[in-house]
Amino acid sequence: MLKQDYMQVSQDQPIYSEAPLQLLLFVDGRPKSRQQVQRIRSYLRELETEYSFELQIIDVGQQPYLAEHFKLVATPALIKIHPEPQQTLAGSNIITQLKNWWPRWQVAVDAFLKLQEDLQELKDENVRATLPTSTIHSVAVSAELIKLSDEIFNLKQEKEKLQEQLQFKDRVMAMLAHDLRNPLTAAAIAIETLQNNYNSEKGAFYRLKPAMAEHLLKQARNQTRIIDRMIADLLQVGRGNDKEFNIIPQKVELGKLSYEVLEELRDRYISKAQKIETDIPKDLPYVYADPERIRQVLVNLLDNAIKYTPEGGMISLAGLHRTTQKVQFSIGDTGPGIPPENRDRIFENHFRLQRDEATDGYGIGLALCQRIIRAHYGQIWVDANPHGGAWFHFTLPVYPS
Repeated sequence: MLKQDYMQVSQDQPIYSEAPLQLLLFVDGRPKSRQQVQRIRSYLRELETEYSFELQIIDVGQQPYLAEHFKLVATPALIKIHPEPQQTLAGSNIITQLKNWWPRWQVAVDAFLKLQEDLQELKDENVRATLPTSTIHSVAVSAELIKLSDEIFNLKQEKEKLQEQLQFKDRVMAMLAHDLRNPLTAAAIAIETLQNNYNSEKGAFYRLKPAMAEHLLKQARNQTRIIDRMIADLLQVGRGNDKEFNIIPQKVELGKLSYEVLEELRDRYISKAQKIETDIPKDLPYVYADPERIRQVLVNLLDNAIKYTPEGGMISLAGLHRTTQKVQFSIGDTGPGIPPENRDRIFENHFRLQRDEATDGYGIGLALCQRIIRAHYGQIWVDANPHGGAWFHFTLPVYPS
């Protein structure tokens, strides 16, 4: 019996066949393979007039697990599944191969039928005997098992991912509680000092010099910005699976923005006696970027540079007009540097170097930087500093004149 329609071979609707010769024809939806499939089916119709067999036509797009079961690498493909041994004909010359193998398949079927008769006689004489089976139904069962195995594997992967996310959340919450304490304390002290020395009747500070009052106000502002940045970073990375990363680009003077960030972090690098070296050309063109997002990048990169550069070390900032369309900005340090084998992975979410496991941080700053720069159609990378340490570089588009 030659089936003319596409069949769904499944365990839910098992197909039992007693035909001695059973074939599967795997096809796909490609237009260029339709003519070949039509020729194969037409030739099989001619063969069926002389010899009875069972044919099932399977669309690999609808049942990929069957294609996996038979380890197919190309379609169309014609597979003899019964009698054993199984045989696959594939390629552009299936009909030619079929002409060669068809007489041999007939011999194999005749031998199988003769063996079946002999075994039936033995069975009648109360002798136990079993025939090897390789039917369309057993193929469907195997395909279902493959499908279930894949689903179990995917579930295990999802479970491991969820466990990792929960562990990361617990770790971040613990570190956030610890890290927020310092800027909160510093901001609170600055505000309390200002409040205790403020004379509301005169509208002035009576025991603080104007310069000190200004310093305390700046300190409180900087510390609250640090707190805001820490929380914003976590929220942004929490949405790390979003396909879109919204930015509002505008005309930005990158050199001026970098100096503003340096001023915000001034107390940090001064406390470590670190030197700041800048090489930002005055004629560096404006960039087309979201100033708040790029501020996040600069703060993260400079914060890392300060953290990993030893006391008395050097931190460098440099701008370069690479092309008429791109500006490159670089931040260097004289810290331990990034091993070559980790220079790509360093931008992965949650990734931290083994040496940094005991260092405060979440392993999200550089991942966030990469997302921001890519949203601007730029690039970010790291290489070695010739004087020791690391050089982080990123590019941004030039503002159109």
